[in-house]
Amino acid sequence: MKTFNISIFLIIALFSTSIHAAIFDIRNNCPYTVWAAAVPGGGLRLDRGQTWTINVAAGTKGARIWARTNCNFDGSGRGRCQTGDCGGVLQCTAYGVPPNTLAEYALNQFNNLDFFDISLVDGFNVPMEFSPTSNGCTRGIRCTADINGQCPNELRAPGGCNNPCTVFKTDQYCCNSGNCGPTNYSRFFKDRCPDAYSYPKDDQTSTFTCRVWAAAVPGGGQRLDNGQTWTINVAANAIGHIWARTNCSFEAANGRGSCLTGDCNGILQCTGGFGAPPYTLAEYALNQFNNIDLFDISLVDGFNVPMEFNPTNSNGCTRSSIRCSGDINEECPNELRAPGGCMNPCTVFKTNEYCCYSGAGSCEPTNYSRFFRERCPDAYVNPDQGSGFTCPTGTGYRVVFCP
Repeated sequence: MKTFNISIFLIIALFSTSIHAAIFDIRNNCPYTVWAAAVPGGGLRLDRGQTWTINVAAGTKGARIWARTNCNFDGSGRGRCQTGDCGGVLQCTAYGVPPNTLAEYALNQFNNLDFFDISLVDGFNVPMEFSPTSNGCTRGIRCTADINGQCPNELRAPGGCNNPCTVFKTDQYCCNSGNCGPTNYSRFFKDRCPDAYSYPKDDQTSTFTCRVWAAAVPGGGQRLDNGQTWTINVAANAIGHIWARTNCSFEAANGRGSCLTGDCNGILQCTGGFGAPPYTLAEYALNQFNNIDLFDISLVDGFNVPMEFNPTNSNGCTRSSIRCSGDINEECPNELRAPGGCMNPCTVFKTNEYCCYSGAGSCEPTNYSRFFRERCPDAYVNPDQGSGFTCPTGTGYRVVFCP
């Protein structure tokens, strides 16, 4: 069974059923009454401490849960709310009017993954927590800062804090053309609620799902739900690779199946070589060149998930941490787009210009390599553009997916 909690402070808890439908428990922990709203689901008045449970069908997407405040409804369920109003009715069938803190979800997408987030794209009215409570998912998300109290004057609204798109209605803030980036206003929201969407293109840091399938050669493979850890021990002088596979499905009996990105010959336990592009890759070589370890993040095989690669004891290391957390999938050039990720141009075009077939120093940066470099300056972006780092042999390392 799949379950979620939402608290208001709104707590949303998600529970799954055996056929991948979901139960949402919505709890009001605010010291005042709210009128919870859900599409699909309707609406219900919740006094402090009260809970509302809704059942949602498998495959539901584009769904939302939010709190309305300062409402007044008559016996027929008609009226209005100061924040989050949905067409003047208690039983919502349409989305709410900003400002409102928003929980969003899509169930059973891409090989049975659920996606969930908290969004401030429609502003903020009440603090919120959104937590899976079953199926091994442990990564709850929260937005509980005093955003109303600290809201910039130009974004203030009765009962809440507007997002700048609602106020200014320009492409800079609304991303109508699909190519906008963070602004000072989006940073105001992100600094206070790092788990939440702060502007429409904030996907890489703000959309959560419950698992990747880690791969390591040497090492094998392991499903990792949010917050889980897998420890591998490798031999001295090992040369290896670690990456995340996404949207996988494996048979329990024999570990055979497939992944949308990073697949290693259709098996859970990777035994050699590399994954199928696109995927973000951590590389290392231990005890090389007078007791030095070499490590890097590579985009030579493209990108699928953000990654951080850290020495756990950085004494003597050239870098204490390297990461690639740019919004590459969302901003990927159309010709490099692939299901689940962004290809490197060598994979797509297979020419020496991008692949450097003729040897070290044979190719120069291109517009595509600059695209990757600008977003992930720590990473390898083509075979002849080095980005390796070193540590003394004996150092331990941690790889984090979606840091």
